[in-house]
Amino acid sequence: MGQQPPIALVAGGAGFIGSHLCRALTERGFEVLCLDNLQTARPSNLRVLEDLPGFTFVEADIVNALPATVMRHARRITRIYNCACAASPPQYQADPEHTMLTNVVGTHHLLRLAEQSGARFLLTSTSEVYGDPEVHPQVEGYRGWVSCTGPRACYDEGKRAAEAMTFDYARMARAEVRVARIFNTYGPHMHPDDGRVVSNLVCQALTGNDITVYGDGTQTRSFCYVSDMVEGLIRLMESDIDGMEPVNLGNPDEFTIGELLDKVLALVPTDGRVIHMDLPQDDPRRRRPDIARARSLLGWEPKVRIDDGLPRTAAWFAEELGVSTPALMAAE
Repeated sequence: MGQQPPIALVAGGAGFIGSHLCRALTERGFEVLCLDNLQTARPSNLRVLEDLPGFTFVEADIVNALPATVMRHARRITRIYNCACAASPPQYQADPEHTMLTNVVGTHHLLRLAEQSGARFLLTSTSEVYGDPEVHPQVEGYRGWVSCTGPRACYDEGKRAAEAMTFDYARMARAEVRVARIFNTYGPHMHPDDGRVVSNLVCQALTGNDITVYGDGTQTRSFCYVSDMVEGLIRLMESDIDGMEPVNLGNPDEFTIGELLDKVLALVPTDGRVIHMDLPQDDPRRRRPDIARARSLLGWEPKVRIDDGLPRTAAWFAEELGVSTPALMAAE
């Protein structure tokens, strides 16, 4: 009887980044145990994974005790990716208590599993730990400027607490850890209604609805295509670093929201009007990662430019929404 392959547990594996990560891990020879409560995941994300060799889905919420299905495989689990938590403001603000508990209690449950199984643990943290930054671009040593009482605090402070707990487990030699600070990511498998800027602008343009721009459009973001992000996460997990420092993962190319809108409208001509609305409370004015640490430690940097990734993303949304766009299909 041959040796069984190792198991990678992906919490939040039916979500946007998690579903791409599950596929990539099966392609690298892992059996994948996907754990998700399906609160914000798209059913279509699961459908494209179900037939992959070695893929198993378990519906569960990491806020609760991990299910017996997971614990039965604890000795074979060698990698734990914690991608669980709604990541767009409308979604994580809809149930802020659950968002905080997912980040703190859920991370604790997964860290305990890592301790028991000897698995390496990776936390997908976020650029939101930097808040509305006073340092630009953002380096990992910057401690951030976060509102701990505002409507985004359930996510921002929840991720900061999850980082603190993860590093404490490492300091106490209870688990081998990695922490990725993820910047804005886009690509297929995003939820059309998740409220993030790429999905908002593309889907509003495709459907001919009014196009919502918050503020005057001069605020900036840096957009990383999902295949680049997944490669960075796997490289970080498999790296030989000591794990006691977070690593920024994102694309350092910085665009204003107005520039992003121009790119979307060039791809998807629309009759929809551009409507400007007030910026949400505590919305960051600028966002751009310094990825020198990722380049040095992981040999990683993004490869997909936005002019290549945005047409692929728009074509996928068009198919999901049932919109006929011959030019986009040709671009794909």
